[in-house]
Amino acid sequence: MRGRAERAAARAVSFDRTRADHRLELAEDYVELIAELIETTGEARAVDLAGRLGVTAATVANAIARLQRDGYVKSEPYRAIFLTERGKELAAYCRRRHRIVLALLAALGVDPATAEQDAEGIEHHVSEPTLAAIERWLARQGIPLE
Repeated sequence: MRGRAERAAARAVSFDRTRADHRLELAEDYVELIAELIETTGEARAVDLAGRLGVTAATVANAIARLQRDGYVKSEPYRAIFLTERGKELAAYCRRRHRIVLALLAALGVDPATAEQDAEGIEHHVSEPTLAAIERWLARQGIPLE
């Protein structure tokens, strides 16, 4: 009976981690896109986020309000959106993680379009120890992180 209880507890911990990953996933996607827009166009506007993400302006406004509350962005009505230092750090971490997962999928022979799409989902759920192991393996194979 004890084994069953331990397995149940381990599953609960796993589900808790997955739920936490899902909560952070939205913030990570927004922060990563805001950083990309700032780099490529000089600014990130709500209308650009809505267009890129295929969501409504109201959805973006709610997400930006949450990101502001959590300390990732600064924004004023009808103005561009800026990353805070915390937001910049999260964006850099997300990009690094994405590059590692994408490089692994490419090394496995996954076609570029599928690898990009799959990396977008996998990157949010890979643990730091697994990510480090993937990065070490890629380095041993001489595979650059683009």
